[in-house]
Amino acid sequence: MTAPEKVEYAPTGSAETQWAKLDRRTVAVTALFMAGFAAGAGLPTGIGIAGGSSVGTALLWVLPFAAVLILAGTVLDYVRWRRTRYRVGAERVELHTGILIRRRRSLHRDRIRSVDVTADPVSRLFGLVNVKIGTGEQPTSGDSTVVLRSVTRPVADSLRSGLLDRPVEAGISDGGRLARLDPAWIRYAPLSFVAPLLGAGAFGAVLNVAEWFGMRKGVIDWVFDLFEGLPLVVGILILAAVGLAVGMVGSLGLFVENWWQFRLDREPGGTLRVRRGLLTTRSISIEEKRLRGVELVEPLGTRLFGAARVDAVATGMARQSENDKAQHKTLLPTAPSSIAHRVAADVLREPVAPSESVRLLGHPVAARGRRLRWALLAVLAVEVPLVVLGVLLTDVLLHIAWTSALVLVPTLVLIALDAYRNLGHGLTGKYLVARSGSVRRATVALQRNGVIGWRAKQSIFQRRVGLLTLTATTAAGAGAYSIYDVGVSEGLSFAESAVPDLFAPFLEPAQEDRPHEKD
Repeated sequence: MTAPEKVEYAPTGSAETQWAKLDRRTVAVTALFMAGFAAGAGLPTGIGIAGGSSVGTALLWVLPFAAVLILAGTVLDYVRWRRTRYRVGAERVELHTGILIRRRRSLHRDRIRSVDVTADPVSRLFGLVNVKIGTGEQPTSGDSTVVLRSVTRPVADSLRSGLLDRPVEAGISDGGRLARLDPAWIRYAPLSFVAPLLGAGAFGAVLNVAEWFGMRKGVIDWVFDLFEGLPLVVGILILAAVGLAVGMVGSLGLFVENWWQFRLDREPGGTLRVRRGLLTTRSISIEEKRLRGVELVEPLGTRLFGAARVDAVATGMARQSENDKAQHKTLLPTAPSSIAHRVAADVLREPVAPSESVRLLGHPVAARGRRLRWALLAVLAVEVPLVVLGVLLTDVLLHIAWTSALVLVPTLVLIALDAYRNLGHGLTGKYLVARSGSVRRATVALQRNGVIGWRAKQSIFQRRVGLLTLTATTAAGAGAYSIYDVGVSEGLSFAESAVPDLFAPFLEPAQEDRPHEKD
Protein backbone atom coordinates (compact mmCIF):
# COMPACT_ATOMS: atom_id res chain seq x y z
CA MET A 1 0.00 0.00 0.00
CA THR A 2 1.47 3.32 -1.05
CA ALA A 3 1.59 6.39 1.13
CA PRO A 4 -1.01 9.04 0.28
CA GLU A 5 0.09 11.83 -1.97
CA LYS A 6 0.49 15.38 -0.76
CA VAL A 7 -0.71 18.33 -2.76
CA GLU A 8 1.76 21.17 -3.25
CA TYR A 9 0.51 24.67 -3.92
CA ALA A 10 2.36 27.34 -5.78
CA PRO A 11 1.72 30.84 -4.44
CA THR A 12 0.86 33.51 -6.98
CA GLY A 13 3.92 34.62 -8.86
CA SER A 14 6.02 31.54 -8.06
CA ALA A 15 7.04 28.60 -10.19
CA GLU A 16 4.51 25.86 -10.97
CA THR A 17 4.35 22.76 -8.79
CA GLN A 18 5.16 19.24 -9.91
CA TRP A 19 2.56 16.96 -11.48
CA ALA A 20 0.80 14.56 -9.10
CA LYS A 21 -0.93 11.24 -9.70
CA LEU A 22 -4.17 9.87 -8.40
CA ASP A 23 -4.07 7.22 -5.68
CA ARG A 24 -3.35 3.86 -7.28
CA ARG A 25 -5.85 2.13 -5.01
CA THR A 26 -8.54 3.50 -7.30
CA VAL A 27 -7.80 0.45 -9.50
CA ALA A 28 -8.77 -1.87 -6.64
CA VAL A 29 -11.97 0.09 -6.15
CA THR A 30 -12.81 -0.33 -9.82
CA ALA A 31 -12.12 -4.08 -9.63
CA LEU A 32 -14.60 -4.43 -6.76
CA PHE A 33 -17.19 -2.36 -8.62
CA MET A 34 -16.80 -4.53 -11.71
CA ALA A 35 -17.16 -7.66 -9.59
CA GLY A 36 -20.43 -6.34 -8.18
CA PHE A 37 -21.65 -5.40 -11.65
CA ALA A 38 -20.73 -8.82 -13.02
CA ALA A 39 -22.60 -10.51 -10.15
CA GLY A 40 -25.69 -8.36 -10.71
CA ALA A 41 -25.69 -8.99 -14.46
CA GLY A 42 -24.78 -12.65 -14.21
CA LEU A 43 -27.32 -13.67 -11.58
CA PRO A 44 -30.50 -13.46 -13.71
CA THR A 45 -28.61 -14.94 -16.69
CA GLY A 46 -27.35 -17.84 -14.59
CA ILE A 47 -30.81 -18.46 -13.14
CA GLY A 48 -32.28 -18.53 -16.64
CA ILE A 49 -29.68 -21.03 -17.86
CA ALA A 50 -30.01 -23.18 -14.75
CA GLY A 51 -33.78 -23.33 -15.30
CA GLY A 52 -33.27 -25.25 -18.55
CA SER A 53 -30.12 -27.08 -17.58
CA SER A 54 -27.98 -27.61 -14.46
CA VAL A 55 -26.24 -25.26 -12.05
CA GLY A 56 -22.84 -26.47 -13.26
CA THR A 57 -23.67 -25.59 -16.83
CA ALA A 58 -24.86 -22.14 -15.76
CA LEU A 59 -21.59 -21.50 -13.92
CA LEU A 60 -19.55 -22.65 -16.93
CA TRP A 61 -21.34 -20.03 -19.04
CA VAL A 62 -21.45 -17.16 -16.55
CA LEU A 63 -18.11 -17.32 -14.71
CA PRO A 64 -15.79 -16.92 -17.76
CA PHE A 65 -17.74 -13.89 -18.98
CA ALA A 66 -17.70 -12.39 -15.47
CA ALA A 67 -13.93 -12.91 -15.22
CA VAL A 68 -13.35 -11.26 -18.60
CA LEU A 69 -15.58 -8.33 -17.62
CA ILE A 70 -13.77 -7.78 -14.31
CA LEU A 71 -10.34 -8.10 -15.89
CA ALA A 72 -11.15 -5.76 -18.77
CA GLY A 73 -12.56 -3.09 -16.46
CA THR A 74 -9.60 -3.33 -14.11
CA VAL A 75 -7.03 -3.14 -16.91
CA LEU A 76 -8.72 -0.14 -18.48
CA ASP A 77 -8.80 1.68 -15.15
CA TYR A 78 -5.16 0.83 -14.53
CA VAL A 79 -4.24 2.39 -17.87
CA ARG A 80 -6.41 5.40 -17.02
CA TRP A 81 -4.59 5.76 -13.69
CA ARG A 82 -1.20 5.54 -15.38
CA ARG A 83 -2.14 8.21 -17.93
CA THR A 84 -3.81 10.64 -15.49
CA ARG A 85 -1.97 13.43 -13.73
CA TYR A 86 -2.92 16.76 -12.26
CA ARG A 87 -1.36 19.78 -10.63
CA VAL A 88 -2.47 22.84 -8.72
CA GLY A 89 -0.42 25.80 -9.88
CA ALA A 90 -0.31 29.44 -8.95
CA GLU A 91 -2.86 30.35 -11.62
CA ARG A 92 -4.50 27.13 -12.80
CA VAL A 93 -5.68 23.65 -11.90
CA GLU A 94 -4.74 21.25 -14.68
CA LEU A 95 -5.75 17.68 -15.44
CA HIS A 96 -4.33 15.47 -18.18
CA THR A 97 -6.05 12.14 -18.78
CA GLY A 98 -7.39 9.82 -21.49
CA ILE A 99 -6.56 6.43 -22.94
CA LEU A 100 -7.14 6.59 -26.70
CA ILE A 101 -7.90 10.30 -26.80
CA ARG A 102 -5.69 12.50 -24.63
CA ARG A 103 -7.66 15.20 -22.80
CA ARG A 104 -6.16 18.28 -21.23
CA ARG A 105 -8.34 20.39 -18.97
CA SER A 106 -7.43 23.61 -17.23
CA LEU A 107 -9.37 25.83 -14.82
CA HIS A 108 -8.24 29.27 -13.75
CA ARG A 109 -8.13 29.37 -9.95
CA ASP A 110 -9.94 32.71 -9.80
CA ARG A 111 -12.94 31.13 -11.55
CA ILE A 112 -13.23 28.12 -9.21
CA ARG A 113 -16.45 28.33 -7.22
CA SER A 114 -16.96 24.82 -5.81
CA VAL A 115 -14.93 21.88 -4.57
CA ASP A 116 -17.27 18.98 -3.78
CA VAL A 117 -16.09 15.76 -2.16
CA THR A 118 -17.96 12.43 -2.39
CA ALA A 119 -17.09 8.92 -1.25
CA ASP A 120 -19.06 5.76 -2.02
CA PRO A 121 -18.92 2.79 0.40
CA VAL A 122 -16.22 0.92 -1.54
CA SER A 123 -13.99 3.98 -1.82
CA ARG A 124 -14.39 4.64 1.91
CA LEU A 125 -13.00 1.17 2.65
CA PHE A 126 -9.75 2.33 1.04
CA GLY A 127 -9.86 5.83 2.52
CA LEU A 128 -10.45 7.40 -0.91
CA VAL A 129 -12.78 10.13 -2.13
CA ASN A 130 -13.70 11.76 -5.43
CA VAL A 131 -13.15 15.49 -5.84
CA LYS A 132 -15.13 17.63 -8.28
CA ILE A 133 -13.74 21.11 -8.89
CA GLY A 134 -16.14 23.42 -10.70
CA THR A 135 -16.47 26.99 -11.90
CA GLY A 136 -20.25 27.18 -11.55
CA GLU A 137 -20.76 27.54 -15.31
CA GLN A 138 -22.93 25.37 -17.51
CA PRO A 139 -21.09 22.05 -18.01
CA THR A 140 -21.95 21.63 -21.70
CA SER A 141 -18.68 19.99 -22.66
CA GLY A 142 -17.18 19.32 -19.25
CA ASP A 143 -14.78 22.25 -19.59
CA SER A 144 -16.14 23.86 -16.43
CA THR A 145 -15.22 20.96 -14.12
CA VAL A 146 -12.21 18.88 -13.16
CA VAL A 147 -12.92 15.52 -11.51
CA LEU A 148 -10.20 13.65 -9.60
CA ARG A 149 -11.11 10.00 -9.09
CA SER A 150 -9.74 9.04 -6.59
CA VAL A 151 -7.51 10.74 -3.99
CA THR A 152 -7.10 10.38 -0.24
CA ARG A 153 -9.24 12.40 2.14
CA PRO A 154 -6.31 14.54 3.41
CA VAL A 155 -5.53 15.48 -0.20
CA ALA A 156 -9.20 16.30 -0.83
CA ASP A 157 -9.40 18.49 2.28
CA SER A 158 -6.20 20.23 1.24
CA LEU A 159 -7.61 20.89 -2.23
CA ARG A 160 -10.91 22.16 -0.89
CA SER A 161 -9.40 24.56 1.62
CA GLY A 162 -6.65 25.72 -0.74
CA LEU A 163 -8.78 26.33 -3.82
CA LEU A 164 -11.62 28.03 -1.95
CA ASP A 165 -9.28 30.15 0.17
CA ARG A 166 -10.14 33.77 -0.56
CA PRO A 167 -9.02 37.00 1.06
CA VAL A 168 -11.15 37.48 4.14
CA GLU A 169 -13.40 40.48 3.84
CA ALA A 170 -14.24 42.64 6.82
CA GLY A 171 -17.30 41.44 8.68
CA ILE A 172 -17.43 37.89 7.30
CA SER A 173 -14.47 36.26 9.00
CA ASP A 174 -16.60 34.52 11.64
CA GLY A 175 -17.42 30.87 11.30
CA GLY A 176 -19.45 28.32 13.16
CA ARG A 177 -22.15 25.67 12.92
CA LEU A 178 -25.47 26.86 11.53
CA ALA A 179 -27.40 23.57 11.67
CA ARG A 180 -27.02 19.87 12.29
CA LEU A 181 -29.30 16.88 11.86
CA ASP A 182 -32.01 16.28 14.44
CA PRO A 183 -33.05 12.59 14.21
CA ALA A 184 -36.65 13.70 14.79
CA TRP A 185 -36.68 15.23 11.29
CA ILE A 186 -36.91 11.75 9.80
CA ARG A 187 -40.66 11.85 10.54
CA TYR A 188 -41.09 14.17 7.55
CA ALA A 189 -39.56 11.72 5.05
CA PRO A 190 -42.75 9.66 4.40
CA LEU A 191 -44.67 12.88 3.69
CA SER A 192 -42.75 13.58 0.49
CA PHE A 193 -43.73 12.58 -3.05
CA VAL A 194 -40.87 10.08 -3.04
CA ALA A 195 -42.90 7.57 -1.01
CA PRO A 196 -45.52 6.69 -3.68
CA LEU A 197 -42.82 6.58 -6.35
CA LEU A 198 -40.77 4.13 -4.31
CA GLY A 199 -43.91 2.04 -3.73
CA ALA A 200 -44.57 1.82 -7.47
CA GLY A 201 -40.92 0.96 -8.05
CA ALA A 202 -41.16 -1.86 -5.50
CA PHE A 203 -43.99 -3.49 -7.46
CA GLY A 204 -41.89 -3.28 -10.62
CA ALA A 205 -38.89 -4.81 -8.83
CA VAL A 206 -40.99 -7.75 -7.60
CA LEU A 207 -42.20 -8.46 -11.13
CA ASN A 208 -38.64 -8.26 -12.50
CA VAL A 209 -37.30 -10.72 -9.93
CA ALA A 210 -40.24 -13.03 -10.61
CA GLU A 211 -39.37 -12.86 -14.31
CA TRP A 212 -35.84 -14.14 -13.53
CA PHE A 213 -37.33 -17.28 -12.06
CA GLY A 214 -40.03 -17.59 -14.72
CA MET A 215 -42.74 -16.91 -12.16
CA ARG A 216 -44.10 -13.57 -13.34
CA LYS A 217 -47.43 -14.97 -14.51
CA GLY A 218 -47.72 -16.96 -11.31
CA VAL A 219 -47.26 -13.85 -9.17
CA ILE A 220 -49.93 -11.97 -11.13
CA ASP A 221 -52.34 -14.90 -10.87
CA TRP A 222 -51.65 -15.13 -7.13
CA VAL A 223 -52.58 -11.44 -6.69
CA PHE A 224 -55.84 -11.91 -8.62
CA ASP A 225 -56.69 -14.99 -6.54
CA LEU A 226 -55.94 -13.08 -3.36
CA PHE A 227 -58.49 -10.39 -4.18
CA GLU A 228 -61.04 -12.73 -5.69
CA GLY A 229 -64.54 -11.77 -4.61
CA LEU A 230 -63.61 -8.17 -3.81
CA PRO A 231 -64.81 -5.26 -5.97
CA LEU A 232 -62.19 -4.03 -8.42
CA VAL A 233 -62.01 -0.58 -6.82
CA VAL A 234 -61.41 -2.11 -3.37
CA GLY A 235 -58.62 -4.30 -4.73
CA ILE A 236 -56.95 -1.33 -6.36
CA LEU A 237 -57.18 0.67 -3.13
CA ILE A 238 -55.63 -2.19 -1.13
CA LEU A 239 -52.73 -2.50 -3.57
CA ALA A 240 -52.24 1.27 -3.46
CA ALA A 241 -52.17 1.20 0.35
CA VAL A 242 -49.60 -1.62 0.34
CA GLY A 243 -47.45 0.24 -2.18
CA LEU A 244 -47.68 3.43 -0.16
CA ALA A 245 -46.64 1.61 3.03
CA VAL A 246 -43.64 0.09 1.26
CA GLY A 247 -42.76 3.50 -0.20
CA MET A 248 -42.93 5.15 3.21
CA VAL A 249 -40.46 2.63 4.61
CA GLY A 250 -38.20 3.19 1.60
CA SER A 251 -38.38 6.96 2.01
CA LEU A 252 -37.18 6.61 5.60
CA GLY A 253 -34.15 4.65 4.41
CA LEU A 254 -33.48 7.14 1.63
CA PHE A 255 -33.59 10.06 4.06
CA VAL A 256 -31.12 8.36 6.38
CA GLU A 257 -28.77 7.58 3.49
CA ASN A 258 -28.85 11.13 2.15
CA TRP A 259 -28.84 13.17 5.36
CA TRP A 260 -27.13 11.10 8.04
CA GLN A 261 -24.63 13.24 10.00
CA PHE A 262 -25.84 16.36 8.20
CA ARG A 263 -23.95 19.52 9.20
CA LEU A 264 -24.12 23.03 7.83
CA ASP A 265 -21.09 25.13 8.77
CA ARG A 266 -19.86 28.60 7.95
CA GLU A 267 -16.11 28.50 7.57
CA PRO A 268 -13.78 31.47 8.06
CA GLY A 269 -13.45 33.43 4.85
CA GLY A 270 -17.10 33.15 3.88
CA THR A 271 -17.75 29.57 2.71
CA LEU A 272 -20.83 27.51 3.54
CA ARG A 273 -20.12 23.80 3.80
CA VAL A 274 -22.73 21.03 3.81
CA ARG A 275 -21.63 17.54 4.88
CA ARG A 276 -23.99 14.56 4.83
CA GLY A 277 -24.46 10.92 3.90
CA LEU A 278 -24.43 7.47 5.47
CA LEU A 279 -23.08 5.08 2.83
CA THR A 280 -22.02 7.69 0.28
CA THR A 281 -20.64 10.75 2.06
CA ARG A 282 -20.82 14.17 0.42
CA SER A 283 -19.17 17.48 1.17
CA ILE A 284 -20.50 20.49 -0.76
CA SER A 285 -19.00 23.98 -0.48
CA ILE A 286 -20.70 27.23 -1.51
CA GLU A 287 -18.98 30.59 -1.40
CA GLU A 288 -21.17 33.15 0.31
CA LYS A 289 -20.40 35.76 -2.30
CA ARG A 290 -22.11 33.46 -4.82
CA LEU A 291 -25.34 33.57 -2.81
CA ARG A 292 -28.12 35.67 -4.25
CA GLY A 293 -30.79 34.48 -1.83
CA VAL A 294 -32.56 31.40 -0.50
CA GLU A 295 -35.69 29.46 -1.35
CA LEU A 296 -38.02 27.83 1.18
CA VAL A 297 -39.64 24.78 -0.39
CA GLU A 298 -42.77 23.33 1.24
CA PRO A 299 -44.33 20.29 -0.45
CA LEU A 300 -47.95 19.88 0.51
CA GLY A 301 -47.46 16.93 2.85
CA THR A 302 -44.66 18.50 4.86
CA ARG A 303 -46.34 21.93 4.84
CA LEU A 304 -49.41 20.48 6.53
CA PHE A 305 -47.11 19.37 9.37
CA GLY A 306 -45.28 22.71 9.58
CA ALA A 307 -42.00 21.80 7.86
CA ALA A 308 -39.90 23.28 5.06
CA ARG A 309 -36.63 22.81 3.18
CA VAL A 310 -34.04 25.53 2.52
CA ASP A 311 -32.28 25.70 -0.87
CA ALA A 312 -29.51 28.05 -1.88
CA VAL A 313 -30.03 30.50 -4.72
CA ALA A 314 -26.45 30.79 -5.86
CA THR A 315 -24.63 31.23 -9.14
CA GLY A 316 -23.79 27.95 -10.84
CA MET A 317 -25.97 25.78 -8.62
CA ALA A 318 -28.81 25.10 -11.08
CA ARG A 319 -26.48 23.70 -13.72
CA GLN A 320 -24.73 21.05 -11.72
CA SER A 321 -24.43 17.78 -13.60
CA GLU A 322 -25.29 15.76 -10.51
CA ASN A 323 -27.96 13.10 -10.27
CA ASP A 324 -29.34 14.71 -7.13
CA LYS A 325 -29.74 18.24 -8.47
CA ALA A 326 -32.21 19.35 -5.83
CA GLN A 327 -30.14 18.01 -2.98
CA HIS A 328 -26.96 19.53 -4.36
CA LYS A 329 -28.26 23.02 -3.60
CA THR A 330 -30.07 22.10 -0.38
CA LEU A 331 -28.73 23.84 2.70
CA LEU A 332 -31.22 22.29 5.13
CA PRO A 333 -33.31 19.13 4.67
CA THR A 334 -36.98 19.14 5.59
CA ALA A 335 -37.17 20.50 9.13
CA PRO A 336 -39.66 22.46 11.28
CA SER A 337 -40.51 25.79 9.66
CA SER A 338 -39.15 27.78 12.61
CA ILE A 339 -35.74 26.16 12.15
CA ALA A 340 -35.90 26.66 8.37
CA HIS A 341 -36.57 30.39 8.79
CA ARG A 342 -33.77 30.68 11.36
CA VAL A 343 -31.26 28.91 9.09
CA ALA A 344 -32.33 31.09 6.15
CA ALA A 345 -31.69 34.20 8.23
CA ASP A 346 -28.29 32.91 9.42
CA VAL A 347 -27.22 31.99 5.90
CA LEU A 348 -28.13 35.47 4.61
CA ARG A 349 -26.66 37.16 7.72
CA GLU A 350 -29.98 38.80 8.45
CA PRO A 351 -31.64 39.17 11.88
CA VAL A 352 -34.91 37.82 10.45
CA ALA A 353 -35.48 35.75 7.31
CA PRO A 354 -36.89 37.88 4.46
CA SER A 355 -39.74 35.38 4.10
CA GLU A 356 -40.81 36.24 7.66
CA SER A 357 -40.18 39.99 7.69
CA VAL A 358 -42.04 40.78 4.44
CA ARG A 359 -45.78 41.46 4.19
CA LEU A 360 -46.82 39.82 0.95
CA LEU A 361 -49.23 41.56 -1.41
CA GLY A 362 -52.14 39.48 -2.69
CA HIS A 363 -53.13 38.99 -6.31
CA PRO A 364 -56.39 39.93 -8.07
CA VAL A 365 -59.45 37.69 -7.76
CA ALA A 366 -59.11 36.87 -11.47
CA ALA A 367 -56.07 34.75 -10.58
CA ARG A 368 -58.33 32.54 -8.45
CA GLY A 369 -60.71 32.02 -11.37
CA ARG A 370 -57.83 30.90 -13.60
CA ARG A 371 -56.78 28.25 -11.10
CA LEU A 372 -60.30 26.96 -10.66
CA ARG A 373 -60.68 26.61 -14.42
CA TRP A 374 -57.40 24.72 -14.64
CA ALA A 375 -58.61 22.35 -11.91
CA LEU A 376 -61.85 21.58 -13.74
CA LEU A 377 -60.03 21.11 -17.04
CA ALA A 378 -57.70 18.63 -15.34
CA VAL A 379 -60.74 16.66 -14.13
CA LEU A 380 -62.20 16.62 -17.66
CA ALA A 381 -58.86 15.43 -19.07
CA VAL A 382 -59.10 12.36 -16.83
CA GLU A 383 -62.83 11.69 -16.96
CA VAL A 384 -63.64 12.16 -20.65
CA PRO A 385 -61.36 9.31 -21.87
CA LEU A 386 -62.75 7.03 -19.13
CA VAL A 387 -66.35 7.80 -20.13
CA VAL A 388 -65.68 7.30 -23.84
CA LEU A 389 -63.85 4.02 -23.27
CA GLY A 390 -66.54 2.93 -20.81
CA VAL A 391 -69.28 3.46 -23.39
CA LEU A 392 -67.29 1.61 -26.05
CA LEU A 393 -65.78 -1.20 -23.97
CA THR A 394 -67.05 -1.91 -20.46
CA ASP A 395 -69.24 -0.47 -17.71
CA VAL A 396 -66.38 -0.92 -15.23
CA LEU A 397 -64.67 2.16 -16.65
CA LEU A 398 -67.87 4.16 -16.20
CA HIS A 399 -67.94 3.24 -12.51
CA ILE A 400 -64.27 4.23 -12.20
CA ALA A 401 -65.09 7.54 -13.93
CA TRP A 402 -67.85 8.65 -11.56
CA THR A 403 -66.10 7.44 -8.40
CA SER A 404 -62.83 9.16 -9.36
CA ALA A 405 -64.74 12.34 -10.21
CA LEU A 406 -66.19 12.39 -6.70
CA VAL A 407 -62.62 12.48 -5.39
CA LEU A 408 -60.91 14.61 -8.03
CA VAL A 409 -63.37 17.53 -8.20
CA PRO A 410 -63.26 18.58 -4.53
CA THR A 411 -59.55 17.74 -4.22
CA LEU A 412 -58.44 19.82 -7.20
CA VAL A 413 -60.77 22.68 -6.30
CA LEU A 414 -59.27 22.84 -2.81
CA ILE A 415 -55.76 22.77 -4.31
CA ALA A 416 -56.72 25.59 -6.69
CA LEU A 417 -58.05 27.73 -3.86
CA ASP A 418 -54.94 27.02 -1.80
CA ALA A 419 -52.72 27.92 -4.77
CA TYR A 420 -54.49 31.28 -5.02
CA ARG A 421 -54.08 31.97 -1.30
CA ASN A 422 -50.37 31.23 -1.59
CA LEU A 423 -49.77 33.76 -4.35
CA GLY A 424 -47.88 36.78 -3.06
CA HIS A 425 -44.96 39.13 -3.62
CA GLY A 426 -43.24 41.92 -1.75
CA LEU A 427 -40.07 43.85 -1.00
CA THR A 428 -38.13 43.87 2.25
CA GLY A 429 -34.79 45.60 2.54
CA LYS A 430 -32.52 44.39 -0.24
CA TYR A 431 -34.67 41.36 -1.08
CA LEU A 432 -37.47 40.63 -3.50
CA VAL A 433 -39.79 37.92 -2.14
CA ALA A 434 -42.20 35.86 -4.27
CA ARG A 435 -44.37 32.93 -3.26
CA SER A 436 -46.48 30.53 -5.32
CA GLY A 437 -47.64 26.93 -5.55
CA SER A 438 -49.78 24.54 -3.54
CA VAL A 439 -48.63 20.98 -4.12
CA ARG A 440 -45.13 22.46 -3.98
CA ARG A 441 -45.17 25.87 -2.37
CA ALA A 442 -41.96 27.82 -2.85
CA THR A 443 -40.99 31.16 -1.33
CA VAL A 444 -37.90 32.72 -2.85
CA ALA A 445 -36.01 35.63 -1.31
CA LEU A 446 -33.83 37.06 -4.08
CA GLN A 447 -31.35 39.90 -3.70
CA ARG A 448 -32.55 42.83 -5.76
CA ASN A 449 -29.04 43.52 -7.03
CA GLY A 450 -28.99 39.93 -8.31
CA VAL A 451 -31.83 40.61 -10.75
CA ILE A 452 -30.37 41.22 -14.19
CA GLY A 453 -33.64 41.64 -16.07
CA TRP A 454 -37.40 41.37 -16.09
CA ARG A 455 -39.63 39.44 -18.45
CA ALA A 456 -43.36 40.14 -18.66
CA LYS A 457 -45.52 37.50 -20.36
CA GLN A 458 -49.25 37.80 -21.01
CA SER A 459 -51.36 35.13 -22.65
CA ILE A 460 -54.58 35.93 -24.48
CA PHE A 461 -56.55 34.69 -21.46
CA GLN A 462 -54.51 36.83 -19.08
CA ARG A 463 -55.08 39.92 -21.23
CA ARG A 464 -58.84 39.44 -20.99
CA VAL A 465 -58.73 39.68 -17.18
CA GLY A 466 -55.87 42.17 -16.80
CA LEU A 467 -53.17 39.81 -15.52
CA LEU A 468 -49.57 39.04 -16.45
CA THR A 469 -46.74 36.81 -15.30
CA LEU A 470 -43.66 38.76 -14.24
CA THR A 471 -40.33 36.90 -14.23
CA ALA A 472 -37.11 38.10 -12.63
CA THR A 473 -34.08 36.74 -14.46
CA THR A 474 -30.85 36.15 -12.60
CA ALA A 475 -27.57 34.33 -13.01
CA ALA A 476 -28.25 32.32 -9.86
CA GLY A 477 -30.43 29.40 -8.85
CA ALA A 478 -33.02 28.39 -11.43
CA GLY A 479 -32.12 31.42 -13.53
CA ALA A 480 -35.67 32.84 -13.41
CA TYR A 481 -38.26 33.34 -10.68
CA SER A 482 -41.83 34.23 -11.56
CA ILE A 483 -44.63 36.21 -9.96
CA TYR A 484 -47.70 34.56 -11.45
CA ASP A 485 -50.95 36.28 -12.40
CA VAL A 486 -50.30 39.71 -10.95
CA GLY A 487 -52.26 42.78 -12.04
CA VAL A 488 -50.68 44.55 -15.02
CA SER A 489 -50.06 48.01 -13.56
CA GLU A 490 -49.30 46.58 -10.12
CA GLY A 491 -46.75 44.14 -11.56
CA LEU A 492 -44.97 46.75 -13.67
CA SER A 493 -44.84 49.16 -10.75
CA PHE A 494 -43.47 46.41 -8.50
CA ALA A 495 -40.75 45.58 -11.03
CA GLU A 496 -39.74 49.24 -11.20
CA SER A 497 -39.67 49.52 -7.40
CA ALA A 498 -37.58 46.37 -7.03
CA VAL A 499 -35.02 47.23 -9.71
CA PRO A 500 -35.41 50.82 -10.93
CA ASP A 501 -35.08 51.87 -14.57
CA LEU A 502 -35.60 48.42 -16.12
CA PHE A 503 -39.35 48.78 -16.75
CA ALA A 504 -39.72 52.53 -16.56
CA PRO A 505 -40.54 53.01 -20.29
CA PHE A 506 -43.45 50.56 -19.98
CA LEU A 507 -45.06 51.97 -16.87
CA GLU A 508 -48.54 53.49 -17.10
CA PRO A 509 -50.60 55.09 -14.38
CA ALA A 510 -52.23 52.48 -12.17
CA GLN A 511 -55.75 51.80 -13.30
CA GLU A 512 -57.79 48.84 -12.33
CA ASP A 513 -55.78 46.82 -9.81
CA ARG A 514 -54.37 47.78 -6.46
CA PRO A 515 -52.37 45.63 -4.00
CA HIS A 516 -54.27 43.49 -1.51
CA GLU A 517 -52.30 42.77 1.63
CA LYS A 518 -52.28 39.25 2.93
CA ASP A 519 -52.75 38.56 6.61
